[in-house]
Amino acid sequence: MTDQPSITAAILVIGDEILSGRTKDKNIGTIADYCTAVGIDLREVRIVPDEQDRIVAAVNALRTDYTYLFTTGGIGPTHDDITADSVAAAFGVSIDVDPRAKAMLLERHKPEDLNEARLRMARIPAGADLIANPISKAPGFRLGNVFVMAGVPAIMQAMLDNIGPTLETGLRVLSHTIEAGNLPEGTYAGDLAALAIAHPTVSIGSYPSMTQSGFANRIVVRGKDPEALDAAKGDIEDLVTRLRG
Repeated sequence: MTDQPSITAAILVIGDEILSGRTKDKNIGTIADYCTAVGIDLREVRIVPDEQDRIVAAVNALRTDYTYLFTTGGIGPTHDDITADSVAAAFGVSIDVDPRAKAMLLERHKPEDLNEARLRMARIPAGADLIANPISKAPGFRLGNVFVMAGVPAIMQAMLDNIGPTLETGLRVLSHTIEAGNLPEGTYAGDLAALAIAHPTVSIGSYPSMTQSGFANRIVVRGKDPEALDAAKGDIEDLVTRLRG
């Protein structure tokens, strides 16, 4: 089961407004949830400003390291929407108004209203496939293993739904949560590290939280092999029982 090659992904969030805190990102969690559900391992997230050299460098690094790269933001009609140009530069291809994208915009706008600013949203790198946008019609696009999507959460979700069936998927990551209650992390940290070594095919993490009844810890074990997962879960439960006793 676990011999199946891993399908990996990264997210590149583009926009000064994210880095300034003016806009709170909601797309990372949405994409992460989707990837987990279909067996794609999301391995990295980066946020970069609206600067072409930074976008190009990030696109080229991430598309090389991972099976898929999802970008969000920077494909609107204003001067600071430079994602399409940056992705074209990263791939070394030309970019111009795409007749297919223009036709999509004309489904929403009258020809006389399709001004220069709106036409920016029809500029697509050469060789790219379009990603439909049923909400505002301005499309995203796919070039190689890079999927360029809008920053507006509802539109990004619609685009993600559109590309989902085209993605290669892998084994889903399964998880178990063991309630450690009010056991301090320092009490079990050493033993938990030893269990992580003893179960190398699963991921083991400890996550403290504040609940209505006070401080509590949860230990989460994640993996793709059900037998290995159950074995690690059993050992962790034994550890928690022993420490509580």
